[in-house]
Amino acid sequence: MNLRRVPVPTETTAGGETNAYLVDEPAGSFLVDPAARTEALDAAVAARTVERIAVTHTHPDHVGAVADYAAETGATVWARRGRETRFEAVTGVAPDRTFVEGDRVGGLTVLDTPGHAPDHVAFEAPDGILAGDLVRASGSVAVAHPEGDMRAYLVALRRLLARDPPRLYPGHGPVVDGPEATIRRLYAHRLDRERRIEAAVRSGAASVEAVLDAAYDRDLSGVRDLAAGTVRTHLDKLAVEGRVWIDPETGRVGPA
Repeated sequence: MNLRRVPVPTETTAGGETNAYLVDEPAGSFLVDPAARTEALDAAVAARTVERIAVTHTHPDHVGAVADYAAETGATVWARRGRETRFEAVTGVAPDRTFVEGDRVGGLTVLDTPGHAPDHVAFEAPDGILAGDLVRASGSVAVAHPEGDMRAYLVALRRLLARDPPRLYPGHGPVVDGPEATIRRLYAHRLDRERRIEAAVRSGAASVEAVLDAAYDRDLSGVRDLAAGTVRTHLDKLAVEGRVWIDPETGRVGPA
């Protein structure tokens, strides 16, 4: 099995590029996350017989060229079972086939990994895992309200760690060699942020915006809304665990 990463310029806060992947197998190639059409991706697709197309999740910066490449190649389009309506609404294509946790799509095994998005999956290959927006080599991953689920995201990271892959192929940025250190860094970052957020609430911060100002010690210009959404998912997790309370209508918060 040969795997090629093709960075595609996209409108994303995650570095301005999304990785499309082509996994070459004897029975044809599998195209994952075709974010947009570019000359490089067109050439890579044209050089292969693409038999299958899928995405790790249906955020706009991962799906922009699904319809084009499906029409051009005649490939079978796959989606997470139970998420077909969402998939078609975002991509403009009704899936031909669906998968669930543990299914094989070509030579790849599907792993359910929600958290960053409710329909997020990863694809496990013999030499690593196509991890979508679960991980990145540097920085952190947004897990933002209203779709983000911090409890699910942390479970997904633990699942990746348990699989002990030789490398990770993320949705943004370079391939991650030595995945254990990266997964543990991301997990520790989320727990540290959680501690800061809970401490802010216990110190009197009574709204998402107030918690945001107290819990972040860096300039949030250009990403403040995203950071606020991530604070909210942390607060939702803490509320489920009985450590804070939050009014879902007003966003008011307080210690439990």
